[in-house]
Amino acid sequence: MNKAMMTLPYLSHYPQSVQQQVAKLVEHDTLGTWLQHKYSGLHKVSNDAELRDYVMAIKNKYLKKTQPLSKIAYDNKMHVVNHALGLHTFVSRVQGAKLKSKNELRVSSLFKQTPCAFLNMIVVHELAHLKEKEHNKAFYKLCEHMLPSYHQVEFDVRVYLTEFDRSGNVFLSEQR
Repeated sequence: MNKAMMTLPYLSHYPQSVQQQVAKLVEHDTLGTWLQHKYSGLHKVSNDAELRDYVMAIKNKYLKKTQPLSKIAYDNKMHVVNHALGLHTFVSRVQGAKLKSKNELRVSSLFKQTPCAFLNMIVVHELAHLKEKEHNKAFYKLCEHMLPSYHQVEFDVRVYLTEFDRSGNVFLSEQR
């Protein structure tokens, strides 16, 4: 395994041949260009209010009967640690004689300036956790129902993270 292969932690579960193709793009310093060519144009969801509207539109289309979301926000403190791009939390607590629960959906601020497909994939992933808590077959089937190209976009987000770690925000220079 060459040096470039050692720097692909987001792709470690993909076949060696796929990792080698990405490593070659990294080696030739063309990974960012490849991503920009494949995904032109950034989404315009730039604040928490817009993110809430965006998430709720998807939730209302595909998951009307799931629990409500009490908070939807970009999270500046969320780093891509343990490969978390977004976060769905469910909190239950006893308040007096009642059991209160709330669901929150947070998206890493890293995705404020990325293509719409990337934000869509992360939101779909986190919304799927409202119905399926585990990353199992039913979970991924639900993701594909909401976003038919889910697996390809998830892969491309991992490629983006590889390039982001290497050189910074790939899409930063694009005009909004």
